[in-house]
Amino acid sequence: MFYDLNVPATNTVTPELTRTIHFLVELGYTTICLSHTLSGKLPTPLTNPLPTASAFSLPSTVNILRRATILISDPSTNLRLPQLSQHYDILALRPTTEKLLLQACQSLDADLISLDFSQRLPFHLKHKVVGLALSKGLCFEVCYSAGIADATARRNLIQNVQGLIRATRNGRGIVISSEAKKAVGLRAPHDVVNLACLWGLSPDKARDAVCGLAGKVVAQARMRRKSFKGVVEVISDGGIEKIQNEKKRKAKEAERDGKRAKSAEQQAQGGQAREGQQKSEKLTKVQRKAKAKAVSDVKGAASESAKT
Repeated sequence: MFYDLNVPATNTVTPELTRTIHFLVELGYTTICLSHTLSGKLPTPLTNPLPTASAFSLPSTVNILRRATILISDPSTNLRLPQLSQHYDILALRPTTEKLLLQACQSLDADLISLDFSQRLPFHLKHKVVGLALSKGLCFEVCYSAGIADATARRNLIQNVQGLIRATRNGRGIVISSEAKKAVGLRAPHDVVNLACLWGLSPDKARDAVCGLAGKVVAQARMRRKSFKGVVEVISDGGIEKIQNEKKRKAKEAERDGKRAKSAEQQAQGGQAREGQQKSEKLTKVQRKAKAKAVSDVKGAASESAKT
């Protein structure tokens, strides 16, 4: 399965959008995510204006998702991520400064960090900051469409992606999408893989960027929507398997703790029983001695009486 998690759209199904979606299907993509950008103060009430799959007459094997990309330009803005997560399948963050990038990596709960790599970034990507996002299960999105036609955008894209690859330690946690507004800006999955290899990704990580890892982002987003109650359960690059293994480990530990507690209880009960038995035996010995002494005293008294 191949994924394109960033296809810009509006609340209107235009002929160009329809051509773009159908061309993606022809190229072999099976999960396509329509996206629009939110900036500034979010509207009240929150709604999702993006069209659904029924607007495109697609095969049943094609999955259409809807995504919000939140442009962060002010640290004081209330992003209302828990509320947004109830309306969108995927949440992506696009910080505009290094300070806001740190905030996104450190304390905001979303699925993707999507920087505009076609522009010259006003800051350097550092492993310490990027690593915070990776440790939470956040992935970084690279969009290739802007670098196809424009030479300056292409140069910026290559330089920025190479910096991201270094900051992530050889390309961990990178997802590749198109962000194509027209069908002419799209490329087939295998062409995207070759393009990513030219940027510096290994073939395995390049394929994972449009296939396996992109699928994990979708799975993580689905889990977040079901469990978002102020705290998000995060799936890292090891994903669902790590969480399942962790649950099994905790279950085994709980079982061992239960057995230890039961064994300790049995030992305590056994100790109490032995202590009771010892007390009983000691009491019996005292009683026997007292009885023997009483008999001896009676015999002695009888003997004295007979002598008299």
